[in-house]
Amino acid sequence: MSGGTRISTTSASSPRAGDAPRTAGGTPAAPAGRRHVYLCPLRWSDMDAYQHVNNVVYLRYLEEARVDWMFRRASEAGVEGFESFGTVVASHAIAYRRPLVYRPEPVRVEVWVTEVKTAKFTVAYEVCDDEAVYATASSVLVPFDLAGGHLRRLSQLEKDYLAEYYIPAAA
Repeated sequence: MSGGTRISTTSASSPRAGDAPRTAGGTPAAPAGRRHVYLCPLRWSDMDAYQHVNNVVYLRYLEEARVDWMFRRASEAGVEGFESFGTVVASHAIAYRRPLVYRPEPVRVEVWVTEVKTAKFTVAYEVCDDEAVYATASSVLVPFDLAGGHLRRLSQLEKDYLAEYYIPAAA
C-alpha cells in the first residue's frame, strides 16, 4: 500500500530565547532560521512484528525529507551543489521517543541545520505530528566530489542556503 502523495512545504520556526547564533566576536548574529517540513506518507509495510514503524524505516523517512530539502527545495532556490557535486552521510543518531503506527495521514519530518563547518554540516530532524514527537535525529553530512572521488568544501551558495535553516542546537 503506497500512502499517497508526497507533499512538502517550508515553514518558519519560532526561535527560542537564547538561541540566537553568535559571531566569532560573540555578538548576536542573524536570527534563527526556519525548518523544512516534509509530509511523509506511511506504508503498511513500514510496521514490524511489534506493530509499530520499524526503527530502520525511520532512516528512510529522514532520507526522504533530506533529499526533498537538499535536492528539490535547494534546486528551486537556485542551489545545485548538493545534487550535482554530491553530499554523503558521515553519521546518524536517532532517539526514538514513542511508537508510530500505520495510519493514512502522513507523518511530518522537520529538517534544520544545527552546525556548518567548511567541509561538513549537521542537520537535525523531528518526526512528529500535532500530537507527539516520535523521534528526534541528527545527521552529519559531508560535501563530496562524486566525479573526483574525494571530499570537497561547501560552496558559498551552499553555505548561504544552509544559513537560512540554521537553528542552533539546544544547550
